[in-house]
Amino acid sequence: MLKSYQNLVMLQNLYRLKAVGFTYSDPFVTNRATASQQLPDDLAQLHAVISECHLCDLSKSRRQSMSGQGNPNAELMIVDAYVSVNEDASNSHYVGRSGESLVKMIENVLGLKIEDVYITHAVKCKPLGTNTPSSSEFTSCKPYLYKQLEAVRPKVVMTLGPDAYRLLSGDDTPFEQVRGHQINFGDYTIVPIFHPQFLLRNPSLKSETLNDLKTIKSCL
Repeated sequence: MLKSYQNLVMLQNLYRLKAVGFTYSDPFVTNRATASQQLPDDLAQLHAVISECHLCDLSKSRRQSMSGQGNPNAELMIVDAYVSVNEDASNSHYVGRSGESLVKMIENVLGLKIEDVYITHAVKCKPLGTNTPSSSEFTSCKPYLYKQLEAVRPKVVMTLGPDAYRLLSGDDTPFEQVRGHQINFGDYTIVPIFHPQFLLRNPSLKSETLNDLKTIKSCL
């Protein structure tokens, strides 16, 4: 009886709201981030899911999502924070002077080829304008990133810059306190380094980055 009375009161209130100008629509389901457990284990299938993702507004401004590229069994995984305008335009993770610098780090210092490593972004689409992606936009991408980690199972994860490290690990420790250090992250070892773009503006820090890369090489 009580439930019937409550329903009657609710219906009366709805009619009052309608009488003063409110309108109603059918309920709708919003996009929700997919749990990593629900995503495919196969990396190629995961890339296909990411390419069709529309979980946040960044899908409206991109040319394509940057799912990741490289060796699916790589010992070294590289994680950048956000997709740049040039990366989005070219659909390449190694573009411009920053990309050239990263290739030199991989080939000349680590002694690897770009085909040997796996590279991806924490946020898979280009930000809107010059904005930094919001925490909710990263939340949509987080299951993809963690599933990529599970699929590749690298020995070392090299994060590029403070944002990439913070987004992957959830750690807000000042970057200078973690840069170049081996950080335990579950089954993985993270070694944060300066972003190549940052090094182009601050070439005096290249010697420090060289030491950080040597640390990574010793872990592989």
